[in-house]
Amino acid sequence: MHFDFKKTSLLILAVTSIVFSRLLFVFFNDPEGPNLLIVLVLAVILYVLSFAAGYMFRAPTGSKRFLLALFTQIFIVTGLYFALN
Repeated sequence: MHFDFKKTSLLILAVTSIVFSRLLFVFFNDPEGPNLLIVLVLAVILYVLSFAAGYMFRAPTGSKRFLLALFTQIFIVTGLYFALN
């Protein structure tokens, strides 16, 4: 079974953007919990920004490109947490 690394990495980035978005809102002390729509909108924003950072600009190829996109998601979520907290 042969997987295309680009398609697989884009799928992994989509899943991690949903997970990071959910985790961001879990750490806020909200008794009602995170709203599903807001979590998905932030996940789409994270995905688009990480895709742009890793795949649209002149980033290195292969796993370095994927790691750049993944660390972009981590830095954005960390920055949003400290900015909104």
